[in-house]
Amino acid sequence: MINLMLVDDHTIMREGLKHIFELDKDIVIKGEAASGSQALECLRSLQVDMLLLDINMPGLSGEALVERIVHQHPCLPILILSMHNDAQVAMRVLRSGAAGYLTKTQSPETLIAAVKKVGAGGRYIDPDLLEQIALSSLKRQSNRGLDSLTNREFQIMRLLADGLSVNQIAEQLMISNKTVSTHKINLMEKMAFSNNAELIKYAAGIQEPYTH
Repeated sequence: MINLMLVDDHTIMREGLKHIFELDKDIVIKGEAASGSQALECLRSLQVDMLLLDINMPGLSGEALVERIVHQHPCLPILILSMHNDAQVAMRVLRSGAAGYLTKTQSPETLIAAVKKVGAGGRYIDPDLLEQIALSSLKRQSNRGLDSLTNREFQIMRLLADGLSVNQIAEQLMISNKTVSTHKINLMEKMAFSNNAELIKYAAGIQEPYTH
């Protein structure tokens, strides 16, 4: 029996997932949350075997949320369920500590199989992303460009592109302004951005496919 917690900011999505898991007697929904902060609050009192987690939510989300959960609950497996059909995004959250990654385009049967595998202590990667990830891992690492960014630099680049200030990013990620500024300087250099306008234009291009 897998006691599962759903974390997704869309009520309709959570209700749809609950109907899917009703088809399998081995999976029980023990809790749900509509945000990263709500999930962390629930985990203080709720005992679950794993999380099914969306990474595109308002407030704390993405790699930062995965890292926080892993830090506070190191033995709790996390399966990401996301609209991001991109190997780079998958690799970043997997490196952050998630045990699996699945896109929302997969079938209910694939979702159930993924939950069971991660719930049993295994790892799972969306079948449609396996080739992309394998090819990406074979590429020689460069000290410039998107592949050169750390998880934190990539995260801060996206938050800057969303219009957040250094102070707002520091508050959201619970790190110092100086640390955010340092990451910003590093990512600007690696990406060869001259100003914020170039960063925003570039980030908008890579984020378009990732909207809900």
